[in-house]
Amino acid sequence: MLETILKSKLVKTMENIAGKENVLSSKEDLYVYSTDSTNITNQDELAQAVVFPKTTEQVSEILKYANKKTVPIIARSAGTNVCGACLPKKGGIILDFSKMNKIIEINKDNLICKVEPGVIVEDLQKAVEEYDLFYPPDPSNLKVSMIGGSIGLSSGGPHTFKYGSTKDFIIDLEVVLADGTIINTGCECSKNVTGYNLTQLFIGSEGTLGIITQATVRLIPKPEAKRVMLAYFNTLEDTSKTVNDIISNLITPSVIDLMDKNTLQTIESFYPSGLLTDKEAALLIEIDGFNSTLDEQYQKIIEICQNNNSSYIQTAKTKEEEEKIWISRRSSFGATAKLAPNVVTEDVVVPRENIVALVRGISIICNKYELKTCIMGHIGDGNIHPNIALDLRNPKEKENFLKAKEELFNLAVSLRGTLSGEHGIGCEKSQFITKAVAPDTLKLMKQIKKLLDPKNILNPDKIFSEE
Repeated sequence: MLETILKSKLVKTMENIAGKENVLSSKEDLYVYSTDSTNITNQDELAQAVVFPKTTEQVSEILKYANKKTVPIIARSAGTNVCGACLPKKGGIILDFSKMNKIIEINKDNLICKVEPGVIVEDLQKAVEEYDLFYPPDPSNLKVSMIGGSIGLSSGGPHTFKYGSTKDFIIDLEVVLADGTIINTGCECSKNVTGYNLTQLFIGSEGTLGIITQATVRLIPKPEAKRVMLAYFNTLEDTSKTVNDIISNLITPSVIDLMDKNTLQTIESFYPSGLLTDKEAALLIEIDGFNSTLDEQYQKIIEICQNNNSSYIQTAKTKEEEEKIWISRRSSFGATAKLAPNVVTEDVVVPRENIVALVRGISIICNKYELKTCIMGHIGDGNIHPNIALDLRNPKEKENFLKAKEELFNLAVSLRGTLSGEHGIGCEKSQFITKAVAPDTLKLMKQIKKLLDPKNILNPDKIFSEE
């Protein structure tokens, strides 16, 4: 009874702050918003309310209340993350930012854009392209991914190799701290070393240090032209050497991604697009820049691929053919999902020289535990994503996956890598963070968390395991 009364008071307070139409509290609604795209975590805790704030001031008032009452706050964008980053592990209030979705300003002279956290990444890209500008970060779910979640997890994507990830394109954040204080972490200038770089502190913090309510993103001029090609190889070694040779020849592709044989076969089975399925691997290579320079880059890449035993090279001759190749690449997760009731995408990164050892090791581990695996990822920056298809209702398969997962992380760390390149830690990887982060470094991270969030109300039980 007491719990019901307290929940009723909480919901009423949220309605007074954000408006009744912006608060959900029915069990059905709470169940929907208390999940994300994570497959493994058992979510047995529901939020007490879901609030759709429309202003920074509303967020501030909500946090003042939550801090006073020690109520957990979980920031949520599209809920597409796969690491359990926005699960209400301890109940509380979910702040859904889908109604704070305005592109506030596009400034072509200063090459910046101000956005609210609910702006969809693809919408941002299309909006700035009208000004001949470019926002490169492109997570695979960019059609639904929101900029707030993208910043919270410092997402990347295929264009990271040349241009960098989200962290390289944020110059200022408006953040609401745990006690409701509103701060700005930077400014509109492209250069700023006035004090500590607080902007980078909040990027990738998964909502554990503060709630982002506005971002100023850096833009660059849109490349004049691009070319897209697929190069097929009979060995992983030839694939890896091709990447290294391209780079050593002073060419920086905008994209250089890997798809292994299982990925090629699975995509072609469910989304036929003419991919060759008898090859060990394929490289998706995109180059961009001025038209006058593309021919020379293109011819050199073709020569390098052929010198490394590429068995076939497919070049897109029209925008439609470019789109067809990209649809194939972005269909890898969906295609793998058709192999079994569930698909889990992992995310590890190693120095590029260790890519072959990582990919071979992943295959050995997954074969050992009889797991269907399609391996793809951003070979240019060493970030590999095994897509693992399984039935999580089968206790043996789930147990095998959890064993394979730990071995995968051990492998990545042994190859001088780490647990995540762009998906984050959340609650799915928190128990493994000590494998990749030294004790003194971890201690300092926890001290920062304690300083900014002394009552531990901001997305508790994420990044650091409380066990």
